[in-house]
Amino acid sequence: MLAEQLLRLTRRLHRIQSRQLEPIGITPAQFRLLRTVASYDAAPRMADLAQRLDVVPRAVTTLVDALEASGRVRRAPDPDSRRVVRIEITDEGRATLRSLRNARREAAEEILAPLTAGQREVLGGLLSALVDGMPERRC
Repeated sequence: MLAEQLLRLTRRLHRIQSRQLEPIGITPAQFRLLRTVASYDAAPRMADLAQRLDVVPRAVTTLVDALEASGRVRRAPDPDSRRVVRIEITDEGRATLRSLRNARREAAEEILAPLTAGQREVLGGLLSALVDGMPERRC
């Protein structure tokens, strides 16, 4: 029963997120890549992104192509190696992230609306225990 409830909640979250991402013109996978690029102090290599996202490099190339076409990231040469390409987030990409963060907060509020502040705190603690207690697995 609990597993089914978690799956239903996950599906609901995905529907809400997709609904909010659609007008912005970005997919959930592109959003994840954009967030990941922004999380680095210096522009990451494609291989860094693939490793962090736990995907094959070709998947990163496809996502970067789409984000570059929309002006959200750009490829830049590495100053130390001509063979390395770095991915930089653009001002448009940063603006998109701000919009998406607001959309995610709204989605969370929609999902959590039935809960009191105390229930939200308990749920946060339980979810943290589950996430922190999970061993890392590569698919």
